[in-house]
Amino acid sequence: MSAILRAMKVLITLLKPFSFAPAILMMCVIYSFSAQTGEVSGALSYKISYQIVETKNEILATGKSPDQLSQEASGIEFYVRKAAHMTEYCLLAISISFPLYVYGVRGIWLMLLAGIVCVGFAGLDEYHQSFVNARGPSVRDVGIDSCGALIGILLVQAFCWSTLHTPGGKKSRKKRRKSRKRK
Repeated sequence: MSAILRAMKVLITLLKPFSFAPAILMMCVIYSFSAQTGEVSGALSYKISYQIVETKNEILATGKSPDQLSQEASGIEFYVRKAAHMTEYCLLAISISFPLYVYGVRGIWLMLLAGIVCVGFAGLDEYHQSFVNARGPSVRDVGIDSCGALIGILLVQAFCWSTLHTPGGKKSRKKRRKSRKRK
């Protein structure tokens, strides 16, 4: 039995670094969106905005014409773009925070480390956009990205705290380990 446990511990130790793979993948996705020209990026945002208003039109049976839908889509396009920014960085923060938690980073240190990585990447991403045709860096976008990252970090903190802390006076993991050592 102890040989199996040792083998499991070795396997877990070897696999731990791969827990950052989703974060690296998310960074690649964000980078690829930022590498799109202004025209391509704008067309994608408009297409998604149009899909939203078209779906709303079908569900509510408002009977709007394509021109009205187009005008409405143009009106929400800015908000769709900013929601996409927040969502990307929320997912990035989650994919960074979970591995940090696995490595034992908790509380304020998790928030600071994951936050620094996300905000730093947001700044670098905006700088990268300054080299892309018809795109430019935006401090406001870094702020929006940072808000998304904060939401992601807080979600991970809340999830990990709620699943790993047992209410009702049950022993914590640390206390259980100490009591096992005494036996």
